[in-house]
Amino acid sequence: MTDTEPPTGRSAVVTGGNKGIGLAIVEHLLAAGHRVASLSRGGDAPAGALGIACDVTDAAQIEAAFKEAEAAHGPVEILVANSGITKDTLILRMNDAEFDQVIDVNLKGAFRVAKRASRSMIRKRWGRIIFTGSVVGLYGSPGQVNYAASKAALIGMARSLTREIGGRGVTANVVAPGFIETDMTAVLPDDVVAGYKAAIPAGRLGLTHEVAATVAFLVGENAGYISGAVIPVDGGLGMGH
Repeated sequence: MTDTEPPTGRSAVVTGGNKGIGLAIVEHLLAAGHRVASLSRGGDAPAGALGIACDVTDAAQIEAAFKEAEAAHGPVEILVANSGITKDTLILRMNDAEFDQVIDVNLKGAFRVAKRASRSMIRKRWGRIIFTGSVVGLYGSPGQVNYAASKAALIGMARSLTREIGGRGVTANVVAPGFIETDMTAVLPDDVVAGYKAAIPAGRLGLTHEVAATVAFLVGENAGYISGAVIPVDGGLGMGH
């Protein structure tokens, strides 16, 4: 079987899979027949997924979570590093802790899970690593020096992994969402949302399932020749820059 997913799907791990974009990704992977473990601090997950409590800033918790996922689903073949936080404030007010916390979750957390997942991928000579980036990583945003830095760095990570382990059948890509309808954007004032929409060529906010569908394609059998790429899902806001 060459152009379709294996009958039993692949073993997948999604971090931050309990809400928003991560939840939509878990649901899309489940629908595609994959065996999905959803890692989050609370360990909650949608029906059909294995929920595992895990803090991505703790290497020991990551190791334990991966062992649990592998015991249930087999060696990890798909990783979606989606966990992320914000600590927004202007640079003159941003302290070291606010910068470090964002880097520790968004960037170092992605590094930790990618390092752990690549172990089985290299052995199997097949793997898909997806980092959830952001249009902010290349477009920039006032008050988000820490967040933008963390998301921009994921691109260098994906491209370095592509050159390092791409010859073992492992791809590494970044999906870069723009402004997406989530709980976070739902509480924004109407005038702020209107300003976002005015700047977006598509004239609307994105939907979580649009990001998830992009991820679902990139982890599939037909995306094996795409690696080191940044795929924007932003309605044309950043246009890949």
